[in-house]
Amino acid sequence: MNTLYDRIGGSYGATRGQDPRIAALINDALGDARSVVNVGAGTGAYEPADREVLAVEPSETMIAQRSPRSAPVIRASAESLPLRDGDFDAALAVNTVQHWTDLRAGLRELRRVARKRIVIFLRDAKSGTPFWLTEDYLPSLDPSRRTSAIVEAIQEELRLVKALPVRLPRDCVDGLFTAYWGRPEMYLESEIRRNISNFALAREHDLAEGLASLQADLESGAWDRKYGHLRSLSELDLGHRLLVAELAQLAGEPSAGRADPTSS
Repeated sequence: MNTLYDRIGGSYGATRGQDPRIAALINDALGDARSVVNVGAGTGAYEPADREVLAVEPSETMIAQRSPRSAPVIRASAESLPLRDGDFDAALAVNTVQHWTDLRAGLRELRRVARKRIVIFLRDAKSGTPFWLTEDYLPSLDPSRRTSAIVEAIQEELRLVKALPVRLPRDCVDGLFTAYWGRPEMYLESEIRRNISNFALAREHDLAEGLASLQADLESGAWDRKYGHLRSLSELDLGHRLLVAELAQLAGEPSAGRADPTSS
């Protein structure tokens, strides 16, 4: 069950902490759910402290970085959850669906184990403001085609999905790919890039060339002449969304759930 994060996630906790503003929106989206299964949980950054939470994470490297005070965790993949049908009020998936081996199988598992709702946090790169880093410097890292396909699959599998915009604050604590939209110098720091999967999957030549161009534009002032207004904004919509599916509305829809894996 080796994963990308077994390779790149050794220092994940250093730059990928919970941003309280994002956490508040996720908590609101979970609504009245008292029990939550957090699938692809990583180090547990967005697990609500006031609910019963079970974390599911395939990477031993990520599990090792979880706080002793975090929710209990089992090592498993989204595509095959060792849980009974309807075990939890809600299923949560934060910045993870793009890494699943079989997206639709994972989505069906979320629907199988949740009673009330499913909450997925992701970035739809075709929504919101275009990201200058992929527009001008690293076009090979533009995920828009892939993320559009992911959103389409979610809508097809879960139906009746509500999309809630999540505007990233300029001082975002969680160092995800777009977090430094108003702090461009941060992308030149290797420690920042090390814990962002987009960079880990990039071609070395493309990455070196794009970062060299960014550094040159920062030194010459070209970046600020074009994008300097971003430094004064407090938040920006870069396509991050909370996708919420209310399962009560899907009661009449056909389910692709599999049999209880714990039964004999």
